[in-house]
Amino acid sequence: MEELEQGLLMQPWAWLQLSENSLLAKAYITKQGYALLVSDLQQVWHEHMDTSVVSQRAKELNKRLTALPAAFLCHLDNLLHPLLKDGVQPDAAAFSCERVAEALILRVRSELSGLPFYWHFRCSLASPSLVSQHLIRPLMGMSLALQCHVKELATLLRMKDLEIQDYQESGATLSRDRLKTEPFEENSFLDKFMAEKLPAACDISNGRPFVKNLQSLYVAVTKQELQVGQKHQGDPQTSSSTSPEGAGSQLPSQPEQPVSSEASSSLPEKEPTGTAGLMQRPQLSKAKRKKPRGLFN
Repeated sequence: MEELEQGLLMQPWAWLQLSENSLLAKAYITKQGYALLVSDLQQVWHEHMDTSVVSQRAKELNKRLTALPAAFLCHLDNLLHPLLKDGVQPDAAAFSCERVAEALILRVRSELSGLPFYWHFRCSLASPSLVSQHLIRPLMGMSLALQCHVKELATLLRMKDLEIQDYQESGATLSRDRLKTEPFEENSFLDKFMAEKLPAACDISNGRPFVKNLQSLYVAVTKQELQVGQKHQGDPQTSSSTSPEGAGSQLPSQPEQPVSSEASSSLPEKEPTGTAGLMQRPQLSKAKRKKPRGLFN
């Protein structure tokens, strides 16, 4: 996997509202080029460009501007960063999108060095392997992680019930009746959740709830995938294996750092953005009684 694509994989999704179009998007830009992924939840589009193609397109769209490709890439990074971070178009630029046949064109209009600057991200349909890499596999990993998290919480609740039972057997009583709760029964909770909470909980809508609530987990899962791939790459036995985990996981050690936020012909690299890890789960001793059927078993 090339460094641009590896860097793109570790980026969180952002939610964009461009006119009547609700989109999910992620981008990764360095001095060597950029990679962009966009989806409307029906299709996924992708564009990958290196400096030679950036220079050619810049000349095509901006005949009055002359600059190094790195300067154009820095300017694009400055324009895209607030859009992807806040989902709001910055004052210094105007964004619009247009679908042409099976392609998606994201148009940008701004100024650079006091002159009009135009850019077209010309995205073609993403390959099935790219969709799997950025959506299917991470979402499956996130589902497994959330299932494990729920199981840990259920175990914690059972342990709390045992603790309360011990207090009660020792003669302790509640000072406020409103705090009294029934012992946690996992199967009943699951049945009630499926009947009452599931429709609202899985409302995908336009993709905004996914972007708003789950991106730290998404980034942690994709980072874990990359680490597993790097481990397989360094192991002669696993790298030659035909297992699903080993397939297509030949990755470089680290992606190149994104371009700096300051446009110049010699651009410093900016520090990589830190990401939140998976939720820390408490380490619990096993309850000394038979556990009921687990959630989502």
